[in-house]
Amino acid sequence: MAEQGLRERKKQATRRMISDVATGLFVRRGFDAVTVAEIADAAGVSKMTVFNYFPRKEDLFLDRHDDRLRELEAVVRDRPAGEPVAVAMRRYQHELLAARHPLSGAIEGVRGFWSVLESSPALVSRSIEQEHEIAAMLAGVLAAETGDELGARLVANLLTATLTTIYHTSVARIIAGDDLAQVQADQVTVIDRAFDVLEQGIGPGRDRVHSDG
Repeated sequence: MAEQGLRERKKQATRRMISDVATGLFVRRGFDAVTVAEIADAAGVSKMTVFNYFPRKEDLFLDRHDDRLRELEAVVRDRPAGEPVAVAMRRYQHELLAARHPLSGAIEGVRGFWSVLESSPALVSRSIEQEHEIAAMLAGVLAAETGDELGARLVANLLTATLTTIYHTSVARIIAGDDLAQVQADQVTVIDRAFDVLEQGIGPGRDRVHSDG
């Protein structure tokens, strides 16, 4: 078991190294201008090794997706018995923010990351695909739990839209030049307001845009 654990750690370290090298090249030269062969050469590995870890070039940059899927699945599967899934997801989003995790969207490096992503139609397309994959995964987990496939798809899509909106809210503010510390502080309210709407539904009057301030 120890040997297996060591091999897995080495694989993860190699994967992270390749992704870091690729990201550096993408930031300097743009995603579309960098080839997989150049990434392999810069990382000191074969092109086949790169593809073994990242079957698609886009996933070299959007490299946290697999971890994201596993974490979200665990949030749903491992939540306390009887706890609503939205409650578990709300808690998870607050934990990401408190940890200043890149997936919170409220970190210093998000401006450079987003600049690369928006400059490449392939990356934009892949990011949308990843959102669909998150929704499909959540729908499968919830359907297995409840036996209600339609309800599971509806809830999964709503959860995915909520997570995406929370992330993009902080990203948009940081790109606009808002103070990072203030964005991070405000995200606490953004998370709670987003999940309040999710849990309570639109309801009479809630479909009108309004400000709490």
